Amino acid sequence: MVKMLAEAAPAKINLFLRVIGRRSDGYHELDSLFVPVSVEDQVRIEVRPSQTQAISLKCAVASIADPKMNLAARAAHAFMREFDVTDEVRIELDKTIPMGAGLGGGSSDAGAVLRMMAALFSVDSRERLEALAVSLGADVPFFLDPRPARVGGIGEIIAPFEKFPTLHLVIAVPPVEVPTGAIFKALQPEHWSGPAPQEEVDAILAGRISASSVVNDLASVAIERFPEIGRLRTMLGEVGARAAAMTGSGGAVFGVFDDARAASKAAESLRSRAPDAKIFAVHSLA
Repeated sequence: MVKMLAEAAPAKINLFLRVIGRRSDGYHELDSLFVPVSVEDQVRIEVRPSQTQAISLKCAVASIADPKMNLAARAAHAFMREFDVTDEVRIELDKTIPMGAGLGGGSSDAGAVLRMMAALFSVDSRERLEALAVSLGADVPFFLDPRPARVGGIGEIIAPFEKFPTLHLVIAVPPVEVPTGAIFKALQPEHWSGPAPQEEVDAILAGRISASSVVNDLASVAIERFPEIGRLRTMLGEVGARAAAMTGSGGAVFGVFDDARAASKAAESLRSRAPDAKIFAVHSLA
């Protein structure tokens, strides 16, 4: 019997990203606020009975079309190994989320695959799925259930918010792919800002977002290597954003606007001012 499922895999922004410290294994402890947004990849999987495990991937983006390297395909393989599944799994991936931009596209694709595989094979072990997600990447656990959340540890400590304001945003992506590992490696303790003050979190939850709300400790390191990130961030302020920051390790930046109309108008202006960048007017997802 052939089984099929399809899901949207949303991007995310880090509304703030603060470094608390560095662990003995070299990973950084973070305090971040993850927000899923309405830029989405489309992921479809098809499962067919088979005598041996097999995974195939169809993706128009050649650089991520190798199943051995693609995070969505690796998620399927990890699931099959963990839950002793012997089937043929076909994955079809339509990419919209820019890669190497700090928007979590690959991690979101992997999270969607784990969710769909769990549904198709009636797996309800949240603990084992979370362990699989952590083994695939620091952002993958969030995408098992992507909704606004405060995220700690290296990404595995997730506290979703019961209520979160709808945000209207413009995301601007420069024509660069930022190497996450290199940015973290270059980060020095003087760049660490520590955990977000509770009053800043309370202000965000009340919809009062200002420049002090959107701290990203990685920004100075990334902008030093890729100045176009800083230029786009400045442009967002010039077209009316009340707060603008980099997301993740870059290179995407986002601006917060008062409503959808203001965001749409700003995106149009930014497209003419930065024709080499990818510009999205989006909203947050509940």
